[in-house]
Amino acid sequence: MLHTLEIIGRRAVRGLDEIGYATGLLAESLLWIVIGRGRRQPVRLSSVFVQMMEIGVEALPIATLLSATIGVMLAIQGLYSLGLFGAESYAYIGIALSVTREFSPLIIGILIAGRSGSALAARLSTMTINQEIDALRVIGINPVRFLVTPALLGMLVMVPCLTMWSNLVGIASAGIYVSGALEVSFQAFVMQVIDVLRVDDLMHGLGKSVLFATLIAIIGVVNGSLVTGGAEGVGRATTRSVVHSISAIVITDMVFAFLVTR
Repeated sequence: MLHTLEIIGRRAVRGLDEIGYATGLLAESLLWIVIGRGRRQPVRLSSVFVQMMEIGVEALPIATLLSATIGVMLAIQGLYSLGLFGAESYAYIGIALSVTREFSPLIIGILIAGRSGSALAARLSTMTINQEIDALRVIGINPVRFLVTPALLGMLVMVPCLTMWSNLVGIASAGIYVSGALEVSFQAFVMQVIDVLRVDDLMHGLGKSVLFATLIAIIGVVNGSLVTGGAEGVGRATTRSVVHSISAIVITDMVFAFLVTR
């Protein structure tokens, strides 16, 4: 029993230590955006654009496919569920709100966590093991400014953009299915969606995407920078980053929805 309690205590302390480290990294990353130019170490826009390309533009095909699939799935389930009550014509309400408020930010967050968050953790863990991070410090380059801040900015810009794109694709794909199933025009479906959606609904999903982007970037950096154990450690850090990111996204989504909808 004492041994079990000791293990729990050590893991709790280690978890709190990682949370504190992540908070410090986030604060330092944001600080470099403000003070970097004054210290002659500005955050390079070229690095930010590279991250934006890797995170956002290169993820467009798979994001489009997943968003279209989610839209059609919601349309199928919505028509089936409302068909039990003879209310298929109101399926657009559930589709529009579900896509914009929940599914688009969630599916994009999970996609980016598995695709870009893992890549960030793998790159930083490899650099840590090869002592490239120490080499940056030796030559006078701050690793947070050089490696972390561009990735964070790229996430903060592209994840909301991908979420908005997912909204459009998901609603359009659902509209195509609904218009065919109910024999109504696609234009009529779009007008109904526009009538039911509000700015708050879009901001609800985009606000989540900003939180998810921050979590993905910071969790990837923390797991990458705390790696130990050589090549096996890189694999563990990458896997740990994906698991932690997805878990944090799902829990944050639940808490955010609970607080905002009260």
